[in-house]
Amino acid sequence: MTVPVSTSLERTYRYLRIGLAGTIVVIFVAVGQAAASVGWLTSVSDYFYTPARNAIVGALVAATLALVALSGRGPERALLDAAALFAPLIAVVPTPVAAGAIVGVVTTCTERCFPAEYEPDAANGVGTYLVVGTLTVLIAVLLAALRQVSLAAIRFSLAIAVVVLIVVGVTWAFARSAFLEYGHFVATVAFFALFALVAVRSAFPRRGVTPAPVYRVLYTAIAVGLAIVLVAYILLLAFADPRGIPVVLIIETAALVLFFAFWVVQGVEKWDEPDPSLR
Repeated sequence: MTVPVSTSLERTYRYLRIGLAGTIVVIFVAVGQAAASVGWLTSVSDYFYTPARNAIVGALVAATLALVALSGRGPERALLDAAALFAPLIAVVPTPVAAGAIVGVVTTCTERCFPAEYEPDAANGVGTYLVVGTLTVLIAVLLAALRQVSLAAIRFSLAIAVVVLIVVGVTWAFARSAFLEYGHFVATVAFFALFALVAVRSAFPRRGVTPAPVYRVLYTAIAVGLAIVLVAYILLLAFADPRGIPVVLIIETAALVLFFAFWVVQGVEKWDEPDPSLR
């Protein structure tokens, strides 16, 4: 049987989609190994404070680059670019933890709060995020000025990036305590909300080839699932009991599984998509 010849662009897009699904595998493997020594924590995010930290942060940063590379055109581009803005914040700004929830992590409050010993790490991560984000915007503007890219095609992504960078910078400078307390939560909700919209757009594109009914059903199911998971996450996070059933851990796991499912479905649907330059 002869294997069809693929273009380099086809292979690039295939590998990016496989890689995005693979980032979830990395997170699950890292969390599973950490759970063997520290037990099941309240949430996936809590494993930042365990040996799983490097793998989780690395997977989220890798996902950021892949999302930008796959962003495409029009509204889909703006949505994926916006999601890529929030993924690094999830990585570099840890979640607050409850007192005594994680062995070796000391907090000064009885409820969930941000461990003071990790503030320098967050400061380094946020500072890097702001510098790199600003450089990215400046390079995009320069490329547009040199007519290497269309300003009309990237204007929404640029506008969203500027707004997010300003909000992050101002909040970090003038409301750092609030940023550390709620930054991870806001970034997580924003990321998955944007991704739910990406799934909706994939099911009902305004231009291009209409997906086959099976893919439309799958994308719709993923979008609905993400919406349900987000509502549950927002409602239950504040009431999670670190000594009881890890409900938030289950909810976050469901969100990650849906993210994984989206890229598997899209990888299968678009596996043989022709090189756009040939259209």
